[in-house]
Amino acid sequence: MSEIIVGVSGGIAAYKAASLVRLFTESGHDVTVVPTEAALKFVGAPTWEALSGRPVRTDVFEDVHEVPHVRLGQHADLVVVAPATANLLAKAAHGLADDLLTNTLLTARCPVVMAPAMHTEMWEHASTRHNVETLRSRGVHVLDPASGRLTGTDTGPGRLVEPDEIFAACMNVLESRVQDLVGRHVVVSAGGTREYLDPVRFLGNRSSGRQGYALAEAAVARGATVTVVAANVALPDPAGAAVVQVVSTEDLRREVLLAAADADVVVMAAAPADFRPDSTVESKIKKTPGGDAPQINLVENPDILAELVRTRVSKRPVVVGFAAETGDENGSVLDHARVKFERKGCDFLVVNDVSGERVFGRDDNEAVILGSDGSVTPVAFGPKIALAHAVWDAVTALYP
Repeated sequence: MSEIIVGVSGGIAAYKAASLVRLFTESGHDVTVVPTEAALKFVGAPTWEALSGRPVRTDVFEDVHEVPHVRLGQHADLVVVAPATANLLAKAAHGLADDLLTNTLLTARCPVVMAPAMHTEMWEHASTRHNVETLRSRGVHVLDPASGRLTGTDTGPGRLVEPDEIFAACMNVLESRVQDLVGRHVVVSAGGTREYLDPVRFLGNRSSGRQGYALAEAAVARGATVTVVAANVALPDPAGAAVVQVVSTEDLRREVLLAAADADVVVMAAAPADFRPDSTVESKIKKTPGGDAPQINLVENPDILAELVRTRVSKRPVVVGFAAETGDENGSVLDHARVKFERKGCDFLVVNDVSGERVFGRDDNEAVILGSDGSVTPVAFGPKIALAHAVWDAVTALYP
């Protein structure tokens, strides 16, 4: 198991860090809590010591013979700061070291995760945004805060993401310590589009967005700047990714093409509807007893994946498609997938066999990754995050 430093800075959300420490210790990790003096005004040292089973220090002059301001960072496998206040982010970005936590951040050569929490005005201030960009450019994993109720009656972005989400992000970082996507902007589409017939009915599909969100989480862990275009996904936003919500296939197309303009990689994990009604009724279609069912005329939706390939310049961005297939009398899953792969022209096609209630809405997946170089990479059944990393392994192999 890993040696983890949990830094806690002085914000009201410090109480949530107690749950994070518990998640780490219950998973078998060794945890040392390093609070700031301000953090101890919210949660006292006895709480941290009881949860971690280790003494708590805040000052570099405590137990000087152990040189804690150097030793802690040198021996850590991960440092996570939750909450990370605007003050802490500023100190870290400028290399200030006036207490044990900031000294530890300077000496750490392991991955660092920061979960900001502050009022909206502070999070949106140009100084904070610049500090976050600086830290991210150095490979620090700065998660975007959640939007919701803050101190008092305030509401907006700046709320600390939930401890289980921070824990998942940290585990993802520990499992993928390679930072091979630093400096890359990746776009991931996720979920299933809806094509409305009337205000209450739509044509849709069963895609939950779980695989797309796993791809986003893995990319964040590997250092990328991540934009997710999410179609009707009812999941918490992936920590550290910017999420754009859409509904229809045309919405998805517009936002993906916009985000792809400066992207290095686009992964089309969403399931866009192939067809849409040729018109939408503004009021609910009524059922008439004994009457005929309404006739619905469908028209074909644009092929977003093919358009991405057709409009890119010099083979950039790298384009990854997904194919949810079932076998039939005309061919196997891979037979159908290879035909689609040739037609689409993307760099990789991730092929899922979705027959027999598999894949959709589940936490596990298995797939075959087809490469334009003729490679065929099976990914065994397992957590969707494992498949996500396999996809990024394939993508990063294309870069020098």
